Amino acid sequence: MKKTVLFVLLFATSLAAAAINVKRVEPLSWWTGMKMPLTLMVYGEDLADAQVSIELIDGKKLIADQKGLLYNGQHNAESRNYLFIDLDVRKEGTYKITMKKGKKTTSFNYVISARRDTKGRESFSSKDVVYLITPDRFRDGDPANNSAPDMLEVTDKNNIHGRQGGDIQGIIDELDHIVETGATAIWPTPLTVDNDRTFSYHGYACSDYYHIDPRFGTNELYCQLVEQAHKKGIKMIWDVVTNHSGTTHWWWKDLPYKDWVHQFNEYTGTNNAFTTWYDPNASQYDCHVNAEGWFDHHMADMNLDNPDLLHYFQQWAIWWIEYANLDGLRVDTYPYNEKEPMSQWCAAVRREYPWINIVGECWTRPASAVAYWQADAKNFDGFNSNLPTVMDFPVEEAIRQALENDGQGWGNGMTRVYDALAMDGLYANTNNLLVFVGNHDMDRFADVVKDNDLRRVLIGHVLMATLRGIPQLYAGDEYGQRSKDITTGHSGLRQPLPSKGELSDSQLKLYEQISHLLNWRKGEPAIWNGRTMHFMSRDNTYAYFRYLDNEAVFVYINASDETRLIPVEHYAEILPKYNRVGYEVLTNREIDFGKKELAVEPLSVIVVKLKK
Repeated sequence: MKKTVLFVLLFATSLAAAAINVKRVEPLSWWTGMKMPLTLMVYGEDLADAQVSIELIDGKKLIADQKGLLYNGQHNAESRNYLFIDLDVRKEGTYKITMKKGKKTTSFNYVISARRDTKGRESFSSKDVVYLITPDRFRDGDPANNSAPDMLEVTDKNNIHGRQGGDIQGIIDELDHIVETGATAIWPTPLTVDNDRTFSYHGYACSDYYHIDPRFGTNELYCQLVEQAHKKGIKMIWDVVTNHSGTTHWWWKDLPYKDWVHQFNEYTGTNNAFTTWYDPNASQYDCHVNAEGWFDHHMADMNLDNPDLLHYFQQWAIWWIEYANLDGLRVDTYPYNEKEPMSQWCAAVRREYPWINIVGECWTRPASAVAYWQADAKNFDGFNSNLPTVMDFPVEEAIRQALENDGQGWGNGMTRVYDALAMDGLYANTNNLLVFVGNHDMDRFADVVKDNDLRRVLIGHVLMATLRGIPQLYAGDEYGQRSKDITTGHSGLRQPLPSKGELSDSQLKLYEQISHLLNWRKGEPAIWNGRTMHFMSRDNTYAYFRYLDNEAVFVYINASDETRLIPVEHYAEILPKYNRVGYEVLTNREIDFGKKELAVEPLSVIVVKLKK
């Protein structure tokens, strides 16, 4: 497939003094065969009520009255510097779109390409392991782009809160490591332009939705990353931020509508009260502040109730999927968005790509609160988010709390994990839960487990890899990486991936165990979509089976400080269905469940494959 042109060619058709000044046209291009109606948002000077005409460019000729790209109407915004043009896409080609107001005229070329054939395509699923990367804090593959014209912040590797120089080339350079780790999908945090003066490295305050930040690379380089990842069997997930944009976004100085963003007389932050979306006791005041309060001073809250903005964000997501050949989406701060428009957003994306998976960050608890946001949940109010996958924060919390101390006391330790899994009946689809023990927004897992013990780190990752759902590994956690300075919060934990020469023997051993487990997982259907049966214990151990009719995986975790004997007799309802001799995955040895005593050392785990 030919690469889509990434810019719009603008040229005056008359004297410069009599030309309309057009500054932006978005989306940058489009495709035939799309279900999403195409509406161009054109920005310039005094574009309201301009007359629009379209011609096909055929070599050096212009063909009028063609039937490839049809004008279907237009409407103004409140700002007269915008014009929304509705188009009916019929045929690929390059088209000259002319805008005329009185004696002033301008034209720009717009490219329509043939859409990709995605027949048989698969998105990320419970078969995969997602590798999360904060690009600026991963690997500096191209020092030449550490600063860029018009970008307010430059790389300063001596400033823990500043940019560290990581980029797309750095991800490309580490693809072999990611494959070796056992991951099969990559989720980079946002790569689009973030032009904040400080803390721009995280990318969540977008300044331009259609271009890669030049300090990360270019749109073309990102496409190369996706292509090279695909050749290595790795899927690519795009991080979507619809709830807020940066206040350095180009539209901020001249919004299309006053209600394009939520505005207050003085700064008003969100109250993070997600429960207001379904709380029958909630006040209108709390509902208002939750939905419309800003995420941060430099992150303006977008108003998805504005139909032009909602359509803009729907087109934007579809554009990146098609342009870059993406495999999935992750949506930031999902419950902060207006829930009905976001349901429409998800539906539009999945109408275009029925095979694609979308995971939403629903950072809330308990499980009932998270389950509300998953597609097809049996919600009392009839709401359906159309969001297939949610992040499993309740299990993440349970694992961390289970391993941050010695597990003493009623309901502590591994009992927390058991209790978290007991809530699985609340979810519409437990295979569509993103399971993790660490990410870019929380203290490193090795920072929080008791004594920073890498044995506990391994236990957490075994749980992540063998419970139901889609495992997500945060870059560096495969080594038990710790924060550079835990007192600095996010900046301290988001640090470059260490080289193997910087690692201790215990870190290298941890990596071997985690990578071995994740690579083994690639061939285990009982892990991907098997049922779960688990067993209660009050001695800080946890046992569960992931099973199908013809095979099973048995996991026994001893998170205590004492050697424990596996109570084989407790598993009589399931264990006899399989051969009594199994294969222990981490140590490559046989386990015979016919023996009277099977001892498991303190702070250790066994993972046993069983067959009929």
